[in-house]
Amino acid sequence: MRFLSDIYKVWSFEFRNILRDSGVILFALIVPLAYPLLYAFIYNNETIREVPVAVVDEADSQLSRRFVRMLDATADVKVAARALSMEEAEELNRTGMTYGTIRIPAEFDKQLARGEQTTIGVYADMAGMLYYKALMLSSTNVSLELNKEIKAERFYTGATDRQLEIAAQPVEYFDVALFNPKGGFAAFLLPAVLMLILQQTLMLSIGMTGGETRERYAGRVLPPRPEFDNTLAVLLGKTLIYFPLYMIEALYMFYFVSDLFTLPMLGSVVDYVLFMIPYILSCIFMAITFSSFIFRREDCIMLYVFMSLPLLFISGISWPGTAVPEFWKVVSWIFPSTFALNGYVRIHSMGATLSQVEPEFIGLWVQTIVYMVFAAIFYHKVARKAESERLATEDK
Repeated sequence: MRFLSDIYKVWSFEFRNILRDSGVILFALIVPLAYPLLYAFIYNNETIREVPVAVVDEADSQLSRRFVRMLDATADVKVAARALSMEEAEELNRTGMTYGTIRIPAEFDKQLARGEQTTIGVYADMAGMLYYKALMLSSTNVSLELNKEIKAERFYTGATDRQLEIAAQPVEYFDVALFNPKGGFAAFLLPAVLMLILQQTLMLSIGMTGGETRERYAGRVLPPRPEFDNTLAVLLGKTLIYFPLYMIEALYMFYFVSDLFTLPMLGSVVDYVLFMIPYILSCIFMAITFSSFIFRREDCIMLYVFMSLPLLFISGISWPGTAVPEFWKVVSWIFPSTFALNGYVRIHSMGATLSQVEPEFIGLWVQTIVYMVFAAIFYHKVARKAESERLATEDK
């Protein structure tokens, strides 16, 4: 009974700490609920359509105008201006009226007539990668389509329309985007960001409560109370505060956010919950371990906030994992988000089962055990030190 009583006292102490600290309430409750909606709302359109571009048509021929019309007919690009020179097109880009330039050279028709290869210049505003994607894909698709038509018309003279159609495309194919049918940014990035939000807010919440305790009790990590001498009771008390809260928030992200913004949701909720158990536990114990380096409540903000973007890159989600240097791969294994991001995307967006994300699942359990041992050692040393100080005071 004493053990259960100690757990309850630790739990109630941590609960009161959260309620009286507006910063912890912000990171533990408001941010996990509001940020997913904010991110999803910003990227709700998924893809950029009708990107305005300028065209410099130096050839000014029937074929070049045909290329421009085909480009303007695509969903992603809109021919917003026809410039007389590259300098004029650059000025349009500089003022923000357009986000790219298409240059058709003066020798465009002559080179094709001589059977030579010609080149169309594509210049994109790299301030936004989606502008580049829209312009590059549209111009490439139009070029391929025009190539087929030119080849059929010039090499199959006298053929019927059906023969020309077959000559232009001997093998018919269909392009189906698996797991991201819209080819959108939200379906690609948002599931990974949701997992990162859980980890970062948990580390901030536990770090701020740890820093607050040190400020209030003259540098002590734990209050000078008998219940905090029991290391296991401290770990369980803190875990029972954050684990149920973050499991509810994880389900909120899996169901409500995905359904509200029609994100691909193919996975089983049972597999998802089983996968989230070690992830949330590993984040809690990692946050407790890292809180040993927090001496003021503001320190955790400086330590953790800047890590969000690097962790997203080295996880292998936004940047190919095979292209990440070995050193940074090893560094990424320190954080539960690396395994969670990859596993969650496969379960949520690709319909993977728990057995199909077994490496990530095992990795999270290993991290849970390792960080739990570190957290226990940390609290055990703190408790023994506090006990020694009390005994020394009583002897005096």
